[in-house]
Amino acid sequence: MSVPRTTLSGVNDLLARVLELQPSWTATNTEEMQERGVIIRQSLPDLLRVESGRLSTELGIPLADFGVEGRDGTGLKSEIPWVRVFGREESPSSTTGWYVVYLFSASGRHVYLSLNQGTTIWTGGVFKPRKLEDLWSRVHWALPLLAEATAERPDLHRIIELDARTPLGRGYEPGNVLAIAYERDQLPSQETLLADLHFMAGLLGTLYKAERLTPYIPGDPTPEVVEAEQSAAKTAGRRTRNGSRPSRSGQGFLLTAAERRAIEHHSVRMATVHFENQGWKVKDVGDKESFDLLLTRGEHRLHVEVKGTTSTGREVILTRAEVEKQRGYYPDNALVIVHSIELDRIGEEPRASGGVLHCTSPWVVEEEDLTVISYVYQTRVGSSQPGEAVKNSNRVPPRRPPTAIYTGRSAGHRW
Repeated sequence: MSVPRTTLSGVNDLLARVLELQPSWTATNTEEMQERGVIIRQSLPDLLRVESGRLSTELGIPLADFGVEGRDGTGLKSEIPWVRVFGREESPSSTTGWYVVYLFSASGRHVYLSLNQGTTIWTGGVFKPRKLEDLWSRVHWALPLLAEATAERPDLHRIIELDARTPLGRGYEPGNVLAIAYERDQLPSQETLLADLHFMAGLLGTLYKAERLTPYIPGDPTPEVVEAEQSAAKTAGRRTRNGSRPSRSGQGFLLTAAERRAIEHHSVRMATVHFENQGWKVKDVGDKESFDLLLTRGEHRLHVEVKGTTSTGREVILTRAEVEKQRGYYPDNALVIVHSIELDRIGEEPRASGGVLHCTSPWVVEEEDLTVISYVYQTRVGSSQPGEAVKNSNRVPPRRPPTAIYTGRSAGHRW
């Protein structure tokens, strides 16, 4: 049975009707769920698009990049329907990026206008669920940026309760940054609702602007790791999924070549000063060897690998050559991680500064601390005549992959 397009005219009328329908939720496409779907997917988005010009300005994005969409479940109907306002580049899908969204509680008691975020991260191969602590870290990054604008809004909620019974429905709650709650029996006028929407869009615009200038948001994956995973997926011929972007990590920007060079040079300079202050003679051999610094002090030599990152330094990228060489150099080796580097993107050339230096020596590269990103697989193509089937054997992938992630666990003395 098809349900005609609703004749309700105002945002408040549409919100009220969805809340009235929520207690009748079922996963099957009943008449009530069909009516709910028309409002969520068509009527309410259409009404919000009337405000597109002003909303896009508040988001700080071109009008062509502005988006409004609603979802109530494909096939099976979702417990928590939503309608969101977003930047297409900044949040290509509801699983990634920041956006403002109407979230309807399962009980129908209230609807939230929430400044929220995607709860998964695209790594180049798959969407991975974000950990709760990572979502909270992102929220704590966002809140100080919004403090001045929200100082006189006591109606904002840090915690939202959607009364959801399903894991998917409950999944929206930890992504909330700030929200305005509307009770079903006390919905304000359309004028007030639109004023609140524009206010929340302004907050979203603040986050979009900060995100463009921030090389790393706490809670995000390490940029170097995301880039390596995406590169490995591309090299292996994985097709990009709709909504993924080669220049973005799902949330936050990846680093440009110039930014990577700035971070590398800065971290090597910091490491050089660190060791010179301890009486070492330091030689930069990074353009010749599979490590960065060769240290000498008397007859003692130390082979140092330096990694710089704007992240918290929990993960760094190691090549196969770096792993094998450092295992051979042990115990005359060291790993230096310069983390939390600040990156200035405003000028013509990026500038790196600050950071916290952590040194481990001797450095034991344990197998359990390495995570495989990609393998080289020997296919045996060419070992038989064209068209001839090749029987399976007990061959296994190479023991040592060409690329791995070092997660930060290491033994030895910390300087």
